[in-house]
Amino acid sequence: MDTLTASRIFETLAAHYSDAWARKRYRSTPFQVLITTILSAQTTDKSVDAVRDDLFSLFPDPESLAKADIADVERIIHSTGFYHMKARHITAASKALVDDYSGEVPDTLEKLITLPGVGRKTANIVLYHAFGRNEGVAVDTHVFRLAGRIGFSDAGAAEGIERDLMQVFPQERWGVLTDLLIAHGRAVCQARNPRCPACPVRDFCRYYHETFLKKSR
Repeated sequence: MDTLTASRIFETLAAHYSDAWARKRYRSTPFQVLITTILSAQTTDKSVDAVRDDLFSLFPDPESLAKADIADVERIIHSTGFYHMKARHITAASKALVDDYSGEVPDTLEKLITLPGVGRKTANIVLYHAFGRNEGVAVDTHVFRLAGRIGFSDAGAAEGIERDLMQVFPQERWGVLTDLLIAHGRAVCQARNPRCPACPVRDFCRYYHETFLKKSR
């Protein structure tokens, strides 16, 4: 896709999802951004928001969460799903922060991905939402799906999709691009039944022209 078309799509989505454009995901400390991002895997922001106050009231910093009884952590985060794995990750990541980074969340991709439960996607989200740094594009399931449907990328893996998105969008847009595509994926461009007639960027979308319109005829 050419950069002009990509820019038009971005601007349309930014206007349509102005709340995603304007907000920081958690408006919290880097530690809280890190932990809630790990918890957000395969669940919704609403589910994470429902447990975050209870979690951070008991474990407000890496030192306390690193020493937590994992059963207590599991009980609090149970509703986010995959709670056994997530509890292990957030307690182990907290211990790594204490042992390796003096209790501070690192602000580089290279250091973040050394933490348990943190891959490139999570690291990119933390860098943007905790530090305001656009180091890459976080490719979650929504971004993966929409990049192929709209026509941003034909890559079959997250690394290739991220590379293609970074080439077609300027760096200052990388962080919020993830938020916009996630918002659009949840509201309109859903996995099983995309709501193409309601899509604000359908005129630019490959899937709309090559698949949806043909099915409608």
